[in-house]
Amino acid sequence: MARKACRKMHHKRGITSLRLVAGACALLTLSACGSWRKPPPKDPEALQDYKQANDPYEPVNRKMFAVNSWAYHKALRPVGRGWKKYVPGPIRHSVASVNETWREPSVFFSDVGAGKSRRAGDAFMRYLINMSAGVAGFIDVASMVGYKQHETDPGMVMSLWGVKSGPYIFLPFLGPSNFRDIAGYAISQGLTPINYVPRGYGLLSFNWGYNVLGTFNTFADSTDQLDELEHQSLDPYAYLRSAWQQSRQGQIDVLKSDHRATTPDWY
Repeated sequence: MARKACRKMHHKRGITSLRLVAGACALLTLSACGSWRKPPPKDPEALQDYKQANDPYEPVNRKMFAVNSWAYHKALRPVGRGWKKYVPGPIRHSVASVNETWREPSVFFSDVGAGKSRRAGDAFMRYLINMSAGVAGFIDVASMVGYKQHETDPGMVMSLWGVKSGPYIFLPFLGPSNFRDIAGYAISQGLTPINYVPRGYGLLSFNWGYNVLGTFNTFADSTDQLDELEHQSLDPYAYLRSAWQQSRQGQIDVLKSDHRATTPDWY
């Protein structure tokens, strides 16, 4: 369940600016405050666990996690529960479909960068079909005809290229990440066409709307998994960190091992 929550947590100017500013501030703050680092232990077994966790900034990360937990219980969880309870399922599914469809160009270019032509073709077809037959992405027609949604992003591609992840960090309201994925997120926004829409045409407001609703919809769908994580784990922070790192590595492994033929099965 925790892995599902991590995947959902994980994925525009308004929202983009907030995330990039938060990420940049976190990187600068962590780099400047060496005293916030957790020193490597001298015991060999403890040192092995330290390296495996890849969390040298654990003291400050735990503080950020505590802030996030406080906000979750005081405001985000009740609102998310209300969203799931009172907003009809078809509307929530449409919001999710729009959010996924408008990210497909970034997925496509990431697949190209990874050298995965079949995945790139699927992403291209998903965007083409859902933007036309799916009414700008409100209906996931592509999945109905065999083009299932998949995740590929620049952070995963950089991993295939040999770029190290860097330390684990926890960003308030954004969740688990690392230095490589923050950089990958910035690149992903540069590959998202709607971010270049000029003012006017009503699309700038749509850009705000679909990002805010899409992010909130994803969060609302994760409330059950987040609650279970808290109730079943003695140390929710460590459990979430481990689950996210395993889930993220699993995504990268799936991308790396995808050697399917270029042409689709029905061709």
